[in-house]
Amino acid sequence: MVNTSRRTAIVGGGVAGVTAAWQLARHGAAFTLFESRARLGGTVETVRRDGFTVECGPDGWVTEKPWARALAEELGLGDELIASNDATRKTYIATAGGLVAMPDGMRMMVPTDLASLDASELFSADAKSAYARELASAGTLKADAPDADESVASFVLRHFGAEVLAKIGAPLLGGVFGGDVHTLSVQAVMANFVALERQHGSLIAGLQARLAAAPAGRKPASIFTSLRGGTGMLIDRMAASIPGEDVRLTTPVTAIFRRDGGWIVATASGEEAYDALFLATPAHVASELLRPLDPRMAELTIMEASSAVVAAIAFDEHFDLPPGFGFLAPEGQGSQLLAGTFVDQKFPHRAPEGRRLLRAFFGSAAADRLALLPDDEIAALALDELEKIVGRLPAPAFSVVRRWPKSLPQYAVGHLERMAGLATRVAAQPGLWLLGNGYRGVGLPDLIRDARAAADAVAG
Repeated sequence: MVNTSRRTAIVGGGVAGVTAAWQLARHGAAFTLFESRARLGGTVETVRRDGFTVECGPDGWVTEKPWARALAEELGLGDELIASNDATRKTYIATAGGLVAMPDGMRMMVPTDLASLDASELFSADAKSAYARELASAGTLKADAPDADESVASFVLRHFGAEVLAKIGAPLLGGVFGGDVHTLSVQAVMANFVALERQHGSLIAGLQARLAAAPAGRKPASIFTSLRGGTGMLIDRMAASIPGEDVRLTTPVTAIFRRDGGWIVATASGEEAYDALFLATPAHVASELLRPLDPRMAELTIMEASSAVVAAIAFDEHFDLPPGFGFLAPEGQGSQLLAGTFVDQKFPHRAPEGRRLLRAFFGSAAADRLALLPDDEIAALALDELEKIVGRLPAPAFSVVRRWPKSLPQYAVGHLERMAGLATRVAAQPGLWLLGNGYRGVGLPDLIRDARAAADAVAG
């Protein structure tokens, strides 16, 4: 039974905050959603223009995590679900000699198709030998697998060596987390591979065993899933079901504190009392709000976060591109980009027939530097950087630029231990929940899972 007398404050209107509000509304529970900006959704935003569907932030989600798909279906968006074009899936690495495709069958930096690996031009003979040694050293790797957390760099170096780390490991993780593989926690960001090491030693052997155990004849699911009209449809559909009087846009929360066993939320308009509080802000914002309440809790939420700048460029004419989803740009190859996406090749329904849509992704220091420039200069630089990699491009029809400051939290070594300590502190504050991408996962499915669970717990 829902306790309809309880009121919940939700601070932050990104995907976690909106999902929590939608779930509370389904229960008939009372809440107020506070968002400092003039729109809901955070980094989830879709621009639809001239037949193009332009993603300003996440362009979909990893299919094997079920929570975003389940939400889409419950929102009546089942007919909008689309799969990535995996039949032509290739990812390239930008090198001094041009784009070189990653071998078929790669799962991040781990090969499943050894024949494709041997035929690849991406790796030197030394790197290919390192892959062969990894498979042959399964017993030693399993026996020596550390219990303690370590960096992604340390983990990859132990298995495959420096070349694989530089060419695939660092740019892949940089594309997802915008982070430094020498500080990212392998237990937090590559938990599946840690589990494979402990079970099989060799990651190659582990993936081979997993593939062999898969039911015969089953068509593998697509790597990514999205919505025909863009991921912003999730936000639009949820927001349409949330009573307008329960949402306060352009209303920053200036302080939170406890009083009489409940929570007080302060804004420029005054103070209001609530029974429960969801902090669904970026971690650095949560830390500042929590500091007067519990300095240790605030300290545990402090983490590095990198920025991103996304420039999507639409073209009214068709031109040749390498088949596949796009490319990663390793450090030291002369590009300011972290990655580029051939958007209309990755997903269907992103560009009208005979037109093209590309997306350039800048991260870390480059993003912080570029964020100060006007949109047209960022778009021009993105076009120039893309041309260095894919060749001459026609004049764009239009561009869409977005800046996402401190949007990619860095799960540093020891992250899971810190989160366990944080959970203990949160549990000591009745009615408090921390939501968002700073804690238990950065993808849309992770945020949706946590937000719905928190709302269910508070409502019931």
